[in-house]
Amino acid sequence: MKNILFIASEGVPFIKTGGLADVVGSLPKNIDRRYFDVRVILPLYKCISQQMKDRMEYVSNFYMDFHWKNEYVGIFRSEVDGIKYYFVDNEFYFNGMKPYSDDTVFEIEKYAFFSKAALSILPVIDFRPDIIHCHDWQTGLVPVYLKERFQGSEFYRGIKAIMTIHNLKFQGKWDIKTVRDITGLPDYYFTPDKLGLFKDADLLKGGIVYSDAITTVSNAYAEEIKTEFYGESLDGLLRARAGDLRGIVNGIDYDEFNPETDEFIPYRYNSINFRKEKYKNKKELQKELGLKVDEKCMMIGIVSRLTDQKGFDLINCVLDELCQDAVELVVLGTGDEQYENSFRHFDWKYDDKVSANIYYSEPMSHKIYAACDAFLMPSLFEPCGLSQLMALRYGTIPIVRQTGGLIDTVEPYNKFEGTGTGFGFLNYNAHEMLATIREAESVFYDGKREWNKMIDRAMAVDFSWKVSAEKYQEMYDWLRP
Repeated sequence: MKNILFIASEGVPFIKTGGLADVVGSLPKNIDRRYFDVRVILPLYKCISQQMKDRMEYVSNFYMDFHWKNEYVGIFRSEVDGIKYYFVDNEFYFNGMKPYSDDTVFEIEKYAFFSKAALSILPVIDFRPDIIHCHDWQTGLVPVYLKERFQGSEFYRGIKAIMTIHNLKFQGKWDIKTVRDITGLPDYYFTPDKLGLFKDADLLKGGIVYSDAITTVSNAYAEEIKTEFYGESLDGLLRARAGDLRGIVNGIDYDEFNPETDEFIPYRYNSINFRKEKYKNKKELQKELGLKVDEKCMMIGIVSRLTDQKGFDLINCVLDELCQDAVELVVLGTGDEQYENSFRHFDWKYDDKVSANIYYSEPMSHKIYAACDAFLMPSLFEPCGLSQLMALRYGTIPIVRQTGGLIDTVEPYNKFEGTGTGFGFLNYNAHEMLATIREAESVFYDGKREWNKMIDRAMAVDFSWKVSAEKYQEMYDWLRP
């Protein structure tokens, strides 16, 4: 039996702000329990729902030296779907109305405390992991502290660490003097070959340097981050660690995202009867959102954070042109004010063709995946992306920019060979994107048989967690102490 410990800043079903929580919530459930005992440590945020807090029980508490003070560390535990979760409690650090704040220095202090506390509670909960699997910059100090102060104890000696990068853009950077004061690490750790990056200390960099293996969430992104354009100043380090770096595509929960059993959609369907049933969801959504009810009109969906990273500057650039086509556009999400207001404007200007839903709702996202014919995702960079996997599952054809995880998961349509599960464009260019959308329109309107075959292929691909979990298990075995 091999012991694996996940340490992360969020995880479903307790707390979620993005795709990281889906990974931390889904991956442990799908790892083979005959060979691996997987447990998870999360912060005990005040903003976790009362319903989930009621499922926790108190374990113990102690005080720990941190940032020139004696800090309280409470330990709670819970079990969901057979996985044991532990929670680090400290009201000063985890008291906000949201998991994250805009105060960078406080965030660095909070997650430095969490990293040290997560390692400190292990003897108390009587769990010695063979491998600690860390996620993103918030846990970047775990491998550093493990090597710097915990390895001296017999209990911790020989524990291996893995760092998974979900998005390299976020690194936890601040000036060296402040971070050194917060973390209590000696000067020796802030040189350019360790945590130092120009004049700053970089927590994610520390995690990468001190981990035994590094993963990211798709093969293509693992290659991209070794280049200057995508590397966010860490490309040199990632090239140096290339032998220990691998990409494993995220999965999605095939029970939760299943058009055959989805309770959020009015008409359920599968890969056999979608021709008869899928369009009924479109008509229902058109009625609900006040769009022109026309089952034959191509409906394009967008479910996303409205930010530059997701390609909304491209969409903004050609939205007026796109609205001249025989398409309807349904948008769900929040983000940068300029994009929120732009979609509101086009909703007003083309009220029977564009529906801007500037909020987030899980039921509405499922309705969009089920009702739309195509799904637009023109990201500037995309470590993995989950929306295109959901779209494929629901037989909604993705139109994507070929970058990162979108390269690994969406095969571009080839009319000569009759292959492909979506449409892709290469250059970050608004009119190249528009030309690709129009290529999709022409297949939708003039090649219905081809379009339905593409839906067949899209619904047949397997991006369930089971496939990804096997690759993580291979890595755990490869790292066997």
